[in-house]
Amino acid sequence: MGILAIRADERVKNVSFTEKTISVDLMDGRTITVPLAWYPRLLNALPEQRTKWEVCGGGYGIHWEEIDEDLSTEGMLRGAPAPKASVLI
Repeated sequence: MGILAIRADERVKNVSFTEKTISVDLMDGRTITVPLAWYPRLLNALPEQRTKWEVCGGGYGIHWEEIDEDLSTEGMLRGAPAPKASVLI
């Protein structure tokens, strides 16, 4: 009896948004959906700006040039929201 090896492929296939979420379709068929509130730059961006993404980082990242935002599939799978901005006094 053979065992089928399922290979995870966490590269970005597509990105989509609802009013409250960002979803990233992965090459292996999975979809990551997380709250848009985790990423303030995306939350505050215009819908048109959100659609202007490109794959980066060898296929494992997403970049929005216009709003200077970068996400990785690894961070999203780990459940890591954007770091809090530090305030200089």
